[in-house]
Amino acid sequence: MKKILPIILIIFLSSFFIFYQKNQIPKDLTFDEVEFAKLALSLENKPYTPYSPLATGHSTLYFYILLFSLKTFGINTFALRLPSAIFGILSIIIFYLIIKKLLTNYYLLLTILFTTSRWFLNFARFSFEATFLLFLELTSLYFLIKDRTLQGQNLKGPSLIISGIFAGLAFNSYTPGRIFFILPLSIILFLIIKSKKNNNLKLKQLLYFLIPFVIMITPLTNYLLTHQDTRVDQLFFWKNHEMSWQEKIIGTLENINSIFLMFFLKGDMNGRHNYPGKPALNPIYSILFFIGLIISIKKFFKKKDLSNFVFVSYFFLSIFPSLAIYPWENPSMLRTFTVIPSIIFFISQSLIYIFNFLKKYLSPSLILTTFYLILILSCFYELRTYFKYQKVVFNQAFEIKYPLDKAIKMDFKN
Repeated sequence: MKKILPIILIIFLSSFFIFYQKNQIPKDLTFDEVEFAKLALSLENKPYTPYSPLATGHSTLYFYILLFSLKTFGINTFALRLPSAIFGILSIIIFYLIIKKLLTNYYLLLTILFTTSRWFLNFARFSFEATFLLFLELTSLYFLIKDRTLQGQNLKGPSLIISGIFAGLAFNSYTPGRIFFILPLSIILFLIIKSKKNNNLKLKQLLYFLIPFVIMITPLTNYLLTHQDTRVDQLFFWKNHEMSWQEKIIGTLENINSIFLMFFLKGDMNGRHNYPGKPALNPIYSILFFIGLIISIKKFFKKKDLSNFVFVSYFFLSIFPSLAIYPWENPSMLRTFTVIPSIIFFISQSLIYIFNFLKKYLSPSLILTTFYLILILSCFYELRTYFKYQKVVFNQAFEIKYPLDKAIKMDFKN
């Protein structure tokens, strides 16, 4: 029961916050959601295709799930947004299992911080595929660390195979997921290099991951080798041959600056992604995040322990795609969505450091009580920001005022 009750609590809380007033916040649809519905319905009664040029171009894995939901529950907003909500709840459960495996303290509290983050809640409440990608990536990571013991990491074949499958599915999901495989592959290399096992076994462990991964990505890879990925060509200025390398360097530095400011000072201006201009992290989170990031980077280079290796690598991999898009597209809390697990982990590192420092002068119970009070207040602050203030912005940000079954028959481009 001690193992089951926290998961039941997490499912209840995440379901409540994701589904609370779901038909009202946001009430209307956005143009992208209508286009996503059209893309999903276009896949019906056709041979499998890994990529569609519709809706500016997308790999189709998530849209087959949307199609199933629309055919099951009808062509309506609930059916369109249900998959994102479900994968949001599943992402929280997987995050809890990961953080519990890697940390000895705070894992339930950290999961609640994750659950109540307005950054996370926002994208779990409408039909974008961000939560789907996050679920696939976290599941791949979980099966890499699930066999971890007090003595170290024991890489088992079945877990490596499942991790490879989900890394391959992430490749077939939202575009930033195409580089995610670098993280689990790096973790495996990190672990087998430290291992004292013979080289044949190390190679076997690597192949357990690589073979299913390659199988999963083959259809989309074959398509992209012979067809243009319109979305990548539109956004990635590193591929723009008309720009000089000096312009690309300046653009990249601008992106670094805007992404950094997104966390602390000036957030995403898109009303669908954020309360325009509000930092992605509230003042409490931003301080703890910054301290924890520095601590984790130091541990990454000094101790080289698994948990810091995972989340420092995941953090920089999550923001990397945004460095290569045109500066006016940044900051984007959508394209950097998968950075949230690392942020929560860095907050934990900050809490551990502050606790160890203060326990020399104060009682541990007083410190922990203070931590809990501050972080619970921070959770309420996040929820209040989303449900009271950000919902007002949605009246303009979600511009389609028609029901989905009517909206998909209309041409909003003209």
